[in-house]
Amino acid sequence: MDGKLSAGLRGLLVISVLLVSACAGYSGSNLRPGVSTLPEVIASMGEPAMVWKNPDGSEQLAFPRGPAGTQTFMAHVGPDGKLQRIEAVLDMAHFNRVQAGMSKDEVLRVLGPSGSMWTQFYSRSNELAWSWLFCNSWNVQEFFDVMFDASTGIVRSTGLHPNLMGDIQPICSQ
Repeated sequence: MDGKLSAGLRGLLVISVLLVSACAGYSGSNLRPGVSTLPEVIASMGEPAMVWKNPDGSEQLAFPRGPAGTQTFMAHVGPDGKLQRIEAVLDMAHFNRVQAGMSKDEVLRVLGPSGSMWTQFYSRSNELAWSWLFCNSWNVQEFFDVMFDASTGIVRSTGLHPNLMGDIQPICSQ
């Protein structure tokens, strides 16, 4: 009986360790700036949704965790192939960087791609809306919206709206 119990506990421990390590890789928290390499970043966080190569040889990689996830991580890798930093970008500080007059490419560099289910075209106003689901400072889900002129791809305006499911606004599980 003790052998079965200890084997069951060992199995539970192994599963727990695997789950914790999977969560660590989700945000890149298991990676170390200045030490971890680009292949290690991808092995830990998965394939990036977008990659930008900078003139100096450095790269920026976007890891959105949607459509139900509430965060996007940007990994910055230096020209030496080593991780410089990882930042969570779905927050008010990054949203405030998005301004009228910016291009779609500039917005993507700040926030990464919005989910396809959060993209909408409004023909009457000739506007394209991109939205990002995030956790606000009250720990409830909300959307950050960017409205583009559909013809030019230039930001017209930004805003916030609650993520309402029926009569309730979902609480973040983070």
